[in-house]
Amino acid sequence: MGRDKGDAPRTKSRPSSSSMAASLLPSGAAAIGFGGYIGSSRVDSSLPSTSDASVLLDVDSEIAQHLKRLPRKDPITKLKALQVLSQLFKEKTSKEIVTVIPLWAFEYKKLILDYNREVRRATHETMSNLVGTVGRDLAPHLKPLMGPWWFSQFDSAHEVSLAARRSFQAAFPAQERRTDALIIYSAEIFSYIEENLKMTPQSLSDKAAAADELEEVHQKALSSSLLAFAALLDVLASHSEVSGSGNVSAESKTSVRAKAAALHIAEKSFSNHKYFLEYLKSHSADIRSAAYSLLKSCIKNIPCTAYEGDTKLLAGAILGSFQEQNPACHPLMWDTLLFFSRSFPGSWFAVNAQKTVFSRLWNFLRHGCFGSQKVSYPALVVFLETIPSKAITGDKFFLDFFRSLWEGRRLSYSSQPDLLAFFQAVEECYLWVLRNACRYCDGADAVLRLQNLFVDEILLGLLWREYQVVASSSHMDITLSTCQVFDSTQPNDKELKPIVNSKHVTTYESIIGECIVKILSGVYALNHDLFFVFSSRFQKNCQDAFQSFEDSHSYGQWAVKFLQLLDKRREEAWPFAYLVVPTVKMLFPLEASRDSPVAIQLVLVAVSIFGPSAVAQELANHGSEDKSFLESFQEIIIPWCLKEFNLSRPTRLDLLLGFLDDRYLTQQWDAILTYLIDQEQVCLGSHNGYDSSILAIVIEKVRERTERSSASSDLGKYNWHHDLLDLVANSIVRTFPNFGDSESCFLCAAIGGSSEHNEVSFLSPRTIVFIFEENHRMLLSFIKHSSILWVQDLFPCLVAGRKFFEWNSDFSYSVLDAAKRFLDVLRFSLFRLKIIETEIRLVADILAAIFIIDWEFSWINGLEDMPGGDFLGESDPILVFCEAVHAFRCSSIFHELLKGLDSEIRKCLGSKLIASVRHISFSSYKFKPDKVMPYCCRWAVDIFQNFCLDEREEQQLLDQLLTKGDFWPIWIIPDLIEGGMKSETFHLHASQSTSFIALIDGLVSEIGFDHVVSGIVSTPSICNPDVNLTLGQSCNSRPWLAAEIICTWKWHGGSVLHSFLNNFLKFLQSGNTSFSDFVFNILLEGSFSHGVGSGLNLLQCPSIDELDAVEGPCLRGVMCLLSSFFEHKLWGKEKASSLFELLLGKLYIGGDLNLSCLRILPYIMVNLVLPLTAGFDGQEDCTSDPCSQLHCTIIDWLKRCTVFPPVNLWYTGEDMEEWVQLIISCFPINLEAGIQNIKPGRHASQVEKAVLYELFLKQKEGTSAVVSKLPLAQKLLSNLIVVSVAYCSDNFDEDDWRYTLHLLRYWIGTAVVMMEENVESINDIFVNKSDDVKLSLSKVVESCESLPLELANIGLLGFCLCCSDVGLQEEKHSMNPLQEEKWEFTRDLIYEDILRLFFCTAGAEAIADSCCLKGSAVIALFRQRHRMLWDLVASCSIHSGPYARDKAMKSFELWGMSKGPITSLYAVLFSCESFPPLQYAAFVLLSTEPVLQSALITAPDDTSRNDDSLDASSEENVRLRDEISQYITNVPLEVFGMDLVAPERVNTLVAWCLLLSYVSSMPPSSPAREKIIQYVQNYTNTIILDCIFQHISLDPYMGSSSKKKQEASDATSVAAMAASHAVTTRSVLSILKTLWPVTLEGMTSLAGGVFGLMLHTLPAYVRGWFSDIRDRSAASAIESFTKTWCSTSLIADELFQIKKANFADEVFSVSVSKMANEIVATYTKEETGMDLIIRLPPSYPLKSVDIDCTKSLGISSVKQRKWMLSLVAFVRNQNGAIAEAIRMWKNNFDKAFEGVEECPICYSIIHTANHSLPRLACKTCRHKFHSSCLNKWFSTSHKSNCPLCQSTFR
Repeated sequence: MGRDKGDAPRTKSRPSSSSMAASLLPSGAAAIGFGGYIGSSRVDSSLPSTSDASVLLDVDSEIAQHLKRLPRKDPITKLKALQVLSQLFKEKTSKEIVTVIPLWAFEYKKLILDYNREVRRATHETMSNLVGTVGRDLAPHLKPLMGPWWFSQFDSAHEVSLAARRSFQAAFPAQERRTDALIIYSAEIFSYIEENLKMTPQSLSDKAAAADELEEVHQKALSSSLLAFAALLDVLASHSEVSGSGNVSAESKTSVRAKAAALHIAEKSFSNHKYFLEYLKSHSADIRSAAYSLLKSCIKNIPCTAYEGDTKLLAGAILGSFQEQNPACHPLMWDTLLFFSRSFPGSWFAVNAQKTVFSRLWNFLRHGCFGSQKVSYPALVVFLETIPSKAITGDKFFLDFFRSLWEGRRLSYSSQPDLLAFFQAVEECYLWVLRNACRYCDGADAVLRLQNLFVDEILLGLLWREYQVVASSSHMDITLSTCQVFDSTQPNDKELKPIVNSKHVTTYESIIGECIVKILSGVYALNHDLFFVFSSRFQKNCQDAFQSFEDSHSYGQWAVKFLQLLDKRREEAWPFAYLVVPTVKMLFPLEASRDSPVAIQLVLVAVSIFGPSAVAQELANHGSEDKSFLESFQEIIIPWCLKEFNLSRPTRLDLLLGFLDDRYLTQQWDAILTYLIDQEQVCLGSHNGYDSSILAIVIEKVRERTERSSASSDLGKYNWHHDLLDLVANSIVRTFPNFGDSESCFLCAAIGGSSEHNEVSFLSPRTIVFIFEENHRMLLSFIKHSSILWVQDLFPCLVAGRKFFEWNSDFSYSVLDAAKRFLDVLRFSLFRLKIIETEIRLVADILAAIFIIDWEFSWINGLEDMPGGDFLGESDPILVFCEAVHAFRCSSIFHELLKGLDSEIRKCLGSKLIASVRHISFSSYKFKPDKVMPYCCRWAVDIFQNFCLDEREEQQLLDQLLTKGDFWPIWIIPDLIEGGMKSETFHLHASQSTSFIALIDGLVSEIGFDHVVSGIVSTPSICNPDVNLTLGQSCNSRPWLAAEIICTWKWHGGSVLHSFLNNFLKFLQSGNTSFSDFVFNILLEGSFSHGVGSGLNLLQCPSIDELDAVEGPCLRGVMCLLSSFFEHKLWGKEKASSLFELLLGKLYIGGDLNLSCLRILPYIMVNLVLPLTAGFDGQEDCTSDPCSQLHCTIIDWLKRCTVFPPVNLWYTGEDMEEWVQLIISCFPINLEAGIQNIKPGRHASQVEKAVLYELFLKQKEGTSAVVSKLPLAQKLLSNLIVVSVAYCSDNFDEDDWRYTLHLLRYWIGTAVVMMEENVESINDIFVNKSDDVKLSLSKVVESCESLPLELANIGLLGFCLCCSDVGLQEEKHSMNPLQEEKWEFTRDLIYEDILRLFFCTAGAEAIADSCCLKGSAVIALFRQRHRMLWDLVASCSIHSGPYARDKAMKSFELWGMSKGPITSLYAVLFSCESFPPLQYAAFVLLSTEPVLQSALITAPDDTSRNDDSLDASSEENVRLRDEISQYITNVPLEVFGMDLVAPERVNTLVAWCLLLSYVSSMPPSSPAREKIIQYVQNYTNTIILDCIFQHISLDPYMGSSSKKKQEASDATSVAAMAASHAVTTRSVLSILKTLWPVTLEGMTSLAGGVFGLMLHTLPAYVRGWFSDIRDRSAASAIESFTKTWCSTSLIADELFQIKKANFADEVFSVSVSKMANEIVATYTKEETGMDLIIRLPPSYPLKSVDIDCTKSLGISSVKQRKWMLSLVAFVRNQNGAIAEAIRMWKNNFDKAFEGVEECPICYSIIHTANHSLPRLACKTCRHKFHSSCLNKWFSTSHKSNCPLCQSTFR
């Protein structure tokens, strides 16, 4: 490649590509290339003379540029050039384009032969634009264009040929002009075509192209040329005919001459090419097809040539063309062949017809015309017509023809159109042969003989036998082996099986049958005698089928099917007269002794086609006398059809009903029933008077016929009711339950109504009502005898006001079986209930009973044990019957019936069912209300859905459900007289009410609060749609119901807080806040009347969960609503202010104190005070009316309390309790920010603080007096002290603080004393081993008084306030005379008491857990009762100092309980009963001093608990405490398979957190740390890391789907943040603080934290685990996770530690590169030295560091290698900072230069793990070894020889 020598280099004036060449030409210059060529065309090639060469200078340069791109080989380049040219031809003027036409013509000839069809199509579209622009100016250039243009219109690609025609029509819009142009230039066209025919594939292109492409283009060119030749010849010939008809004068002489010359050329070409017969032998189907077209055109338009030519040659090629196997060529082949045969009949005698034509034709037919059935089969009859009679040799030709044709049918089985074409051809050819037999026979006898032969051989031998086989095959698998009557002309077994087994067998059967019928019709019209041949064979076949074969009931189906085909020919005479009548007369006496359903079915088909009268008349005339139709029906048809033949009975009944005639329907129906029913026997009660099974079948068949009958028939309109049927129905019902399936079937058939359209009834309405009444009685009896108590209780409700006569029999299996049949009667006549709508109550009662039994089934099916009865097994008859009812109830027809019920029935049924649900709800207390109520709710919802068309009907049912009763409501009832609501005293039937409330709560959750309680109806009233029912005006609004539910508070399976309150709040938040006023007012009024005190602590606004302590239901409801309304912003300050004014107005009535209001006021104020003081900052200039009014009121209340005596002096409440509680409620404490951030709940004014301090001093005055033992007084005093500390501690002096702290410690100490006594009692149970340990524990716990714990709770709260910002802070209280040392001592004493409380509950749990399995649960339950107390204890314990902790621990140890303090802390930490604050506090105490070391390590002597205890011993002497060892060293492998939140798994991770925290707290170079790490390395299982990554999803780091990554990303981010936090802070305390209660997310966070702490503390341990992972994808994901979230911080910390480390001296230096994460260590001593580079990998510490020696001086290679290996060992084994590894390596160097020998085993002086020196020396070789290395050598080599000298080591 490259340019030749001497070529000038490329410059800007020389384009580098052809696409850029034109752009460099000057504008207006002609793009003429070298040698006068443009592209590949010579400029003067198409110019008339050289004088016009100047035109080339006018060629547009842009057009020339794109013309040069057309010869390119790339089709894309051609297409782009053609697109541009097309647009340019459209935009340019005619003058500009004309000059381009010669160039375009040259390219056009080549483009139309292009291989790419898109190029060819685009060429013609460009041509269209060109001719559209130049118009008439194209005429001078048509001569070179016409040939290619005409040729292109026959392109094999349709879209290309269509584009060529459009371009040609654009040039010549008129048809005449197009014809003239073709005639004028016909010589040029023929010449162009001749050139194409002479082309070869190689001459098509001057460029290198693929051989297969050239061959394909050549074949397309030949086929298009031949088609163009034929089409042009047709045009010339047709124009000659028109010209010859009188239009010669209009034709120019030029046109005549041109046409004559063209025809001459065509004749010459036809002769020269040997009639184009060579193209019939081409391998291309397109060429052969085009050749057939051209042959036909030449023979048609220039026949003289054919006459003059070799006729034998043409005849052999055309008549013998049946060897053509390509179906695409067959249409033109047939056209040519048929035209040639008609035009030249003598040509048949020029060839050997048998050899050349017929033998090929037989092969053609046997192969199914090679796939061209739809084309070839219709042409066969035409082909027979064209064959000269002399060319056919008798009957053999036609037999061969039909047999070959018949053999080819197998190839048409899979296509129905092909089958239709085949049998159409068979029919046409067969009838043509029969009609034209005289052409091939001499005389009438010969003709008849030939026709009979065709009937026997073709019609009967082929068609009829084939039909018999196929018609029988659809019902049974019959093959040729079962019928030996077929001759060799029949298909063999292999041919038959595709028909029999084909999915088109039904289609094939009908098509061949229709063909036979059409042939028979034509045969009958041609010659009756020929038809009798088939008729005789048909009767004989029928007789043989019904006589000779045992299975004639199935074999004769072909006869029935054939008769059905005659339905379309019923108007013709031959089917009935010559086929049906003889066959029926033959079968009738035969059936007298045989039982053949098929024979009877054949008669039935005849009756259905030709009418009952005609067939009956023929049957009647079969005897000697003539009878009328009715007489024949009664005397012959009825007895014959009702004979006792079991097999054919259904068919005989069909035949009997088939003889029904609309004219005699009444007489015939009466005759049938009279024959079947003996009235006298039925009246006597005998079952012998009728056969119910036959009656049922007859009625069902009548019903089927009425449903199928047409509108013109009387069957559908006839009243089928008959008194005899009523008589039978009544007789059957009265004998219940003694009837079987046949009686049930009769009732179902007679009643009808199985579907909505089944309206025909055979019984009178009175009888139907009687049947349904009995059915209802049966259902009620079943309900009465039910084993379910609540079902039995419903019986009186269902029979109220109705007489009930119970059956005398019990519900045995037989009776229930009969009842099930009776239920079937109801199921199959269900829609008859709509017809008897006048019996509204009966219909409603039946449907209600069905619903209730269905409820019973759902109850039995949903419970394992039944209240009030034994459990029913699956085979129990009661359960079976209930299951049948359930299936009936869930059926689609039952739902259709409910949808179409009359409104009155629907309302009545809904009322009955809702009353039943109400009754069950009130009675559920007798059963199991927690199980019954969910079912009642489900049933009620089902009722609303099925029986309420709109919301108003739903409200009507709800009103009925909620109507007042004896048991409901018990708290709040509507006062209908006053129009308001009032409260009512507590009712005795509370259990019934709570059960009903459970139902209502379920309905609220299911259908909505707005439907059940508020009663909002969105649809307008039907009676008065203009009425606007607002919430207050709506008669459906039920605020009293909400108040009743709130007062009930708790019920079976739920409570207000569980579900109802959320639904209530959601309703209010949707914009219906006005409803809350109605509910709240009801409850407030009830509180005034029945307000009761409670055990609530009013120091803080109580949460909703604490309201259980409120005893008054209305007061509890008021507090619940206030708390919820303010929390969810439903009420604001304005609402609170109006409520406060209302309460102040009710506090005094006429100047007298309203004690009822005063009692409830504190509990309301505790919720109101915060909203009322919102925005008040404590400044005195507040002018807000609500705030000022509140503050003034509180000040008045405070002043009133200061008048009272000190609380310590109270011995009774003396009506002062409520006022003090009111004061306490006005000064709340805020605990929202946590216990350590306790602060006042609001800002108090200075006046308030002053008066409150005055009240505090008043209490202080009573200190000297005898302290009151009244619990109430102690509670009030403690609350007042806490309030004073919170709000007015600024005014305290030293004495005030001393008084306060004394009381606080006293209250806490009282609880400590009681709890310690409690622990001692529990310890006694453990020591004495009581019999019932759990009971004894429960008694001890229950014996605890609540008062000391409550006082301690308040004392702790006050102590926390003292320690917070509002308490004793020296910087804030500079005037406080309390000395800091003294204050610290007092505070430590209180902390010590608090810790003693903590150890008490921990010790109690530890001892109780040792006593029994569930002992800890008893202690945990006790803690839950005083949750806030233990929350405060836990919080204070966390913030206690080391002194207090040490004192508390020693105190507990000296106490001498069975369990020590450490064990007790572990008992809380690993408690199975979660209490998060205590568990977190236990972890904090265990992980900090002074508890930390003794919490984990047990020294060998069990006495020393400092770091030094580990210094003198190896790692074998390290021993973890048993409490933690079971989770660290003895962790079971089962943990890996446990649930992710299993307690064992949680405790294991927590234990590791404790261990890692301990290791992190130790100094890096501490020997104790090294021994602990070595212990972990040797004795723990790395499965803990596998467990960790069960919690951390690795999907985001693996090749999983994006959806899976998205799902895992949230969980992974939790773990990642925890790991990163642990690495940074070296602590997991923040994670553990939120761990309990344990959740999946919490465990994920804990796992991430443990992994991060392990990476920081035990990097070598994690690295060893990581290197053992064999799953590459998991290892890659773990590495990616670590690198992303942990490695960066760890590497930065390592580099920082190295930089901070002070181990550099005159021989050793270290430098750090943060950018490269490299450490360069240089050791130089005397004349030796070494430079080492330590590189930290990105995924450190999972991957080992890379160490490289860059410089070595004066050190041998062996020693260098040893020292490098030692550094590698130090770094890799270092479970800590790399700085320590470097320090150890430096020390190792120093020892080496000091002359200390290295250990021969590890090549290091200092041991890489325990950092010891080689001390054990071999007495033989004197080499010293590390003890660890030597022990490992002995254990692995299994001998005690020295590794070097192999002597025995001593």
